Amino acid sequence: MRRHGLVGILSLSLVLAACGQSNLSSSPEQTTSAQGSHEFVEGELLLQLNAGLTAQSLSALETRLGVQAVERLAVTDGAPLYLARITNGRSVQQALADINASGSVRFAEPNWIYTHAATSNDPYYVDGTLWGMYGDTTSPKNEFGSQAGEAWANNRTGSKSVYIGVIDEGIDFNHPDLSANIWVNPHDPADGVDNDGNGYVDDVRGWDFANGNNTIYDGNRKEGTDEHGTHVAGTIGGVGGNGVGVAGVNWNVTMISGKFLGSRGGTTANAIKAVDYFTDLKKRHGLNIVATSNSWGGGGFSQALLDAINRGGNAGILFIAAAGNGGSDGVGDNNDTTANYPSNYECTANGSYDCVVAVAAIAKDGSLARFSNYGAKTVDLGAPGVAVMSTLPGNTYGSYNGTSMATPHVSGGAALYASTHAGASATQIRQAIMDAAQATPTASLQNKTVTNGRLNVGAF
Repeated sequence: MRRHGLVGILSLSLVLAACGQSNLSSSPEQTTSAQGSHEFVEGELLLQLNAGLTAQSLSALETRLGVQAVERLAVTDGAPLYLARITNGRSVQQALADINASGSVRFAEPNWIYTHAATSNDPYYVDGTLWGMYGDTTSPKNEFGSQAGEAWANNRTGSKSVYIGVIDEGIDFNHPDLSANIWVNPHDPADGVDNDGNGYVDDVRGWDFANGNNTIYDGNRKEGTDEHGTHVAGTIGGVGGNGVGVAGVNWNVTMISGKFLGSRGGTTANAIKAVDYFTDLKKRHGLNIVATSNSWGGGGFSQALLDAINRGGNAGILFIAAAGNGGSDGVGDNNDTTANYPSNYECTANGSYDCVVAVAAIAKDGSLARFSNYGAKTVDLGAPGVAVMSTLPGNTYGSYNGTSMATPHVSGGAALYASTHAGASATQIRQAIMDAAQATPTASLQNKTVTNGRLNVGAF
């Protein structure tokens, strides 16, 4: 059972604050506040109203509660979820106390701010650098790698018919090691019209929820450098066998960008939109989206975000999440006692399975990374997360550390399993990942993860 608490990923060296869509108050000029160790957007909150509320009732409720609904984010069991502004000058804490005590809403909560974290150092597969893809029998070899090289040797290199949603920063889709594996939307070409009616005009390669447009790669300080998202994408699906740079867990896969982390981080409201975007794509177009990759955290518990994750789980989409990078001391925390979100969520998915997979980071010697969070009940397995080489914007490469880097190895593993097990359900994919990890015990992960083991895609 995953526990609900209030702690999240803090960066090793890069901490980003908040960013929202430009038409909302969560703009690059927004102000932020903190509750415990968690930042949120001042002057905003998320409200889920009671089901069946009329427009007239909503207007009266806004006046009485001192809020203004800015944007409807989702509907759960007939109850609308809104991003709202506080209009009477109260602090977020005061407004939440008053509103939740009023009995007029299902819940009200802060619009939390999320961040990601990674640190850089130095060049690929043949020279021993890309250790996270190695296995026991590969050359070079490393038993603590993901064993992807062993899968490749058996002609298991992925499939373009399998899709992964990258909920992160944006992706440099022109990178020579990525371009062939980035989705091009056949249902909504770039013609200024929302051809598929999903509310996003010309979402050709995905959507930028941080800036409210279809430009998933910005590559600038104002809208986001997109280094982290590009790095994550390279681990999931860097093109292999092309004689260039790196190879991802999948040489062939289709990745869709759900950019919600901008130059100053991302908010709960935009995270919900990104999660729901992939759920809608799967249901609307029948895309074989098997998982989303989520290398971020930092906010407190959000019922609204958990509801969105559950909607994805009910549609058969795994939510693979970073366990977190510990606190400001650089030492990993126990998520069993101090929860990290979103990795600590337990997705009910109609009670049939938990769609969340939480990932810790290990080093090339098999040790649990010093910075990595852990949890015998709340962190599922370990994966390579130290000195991980991958793609960076501008046709470059770099080495990062973090549970952010471990997570896409597992996301890639989910896609690789789906590519060789046509029609596999999310439950089956998750179980295959867990069974393989349990069959690959790792001393540093004993009593630190649910499986006591690490990612092993060669065992699929």
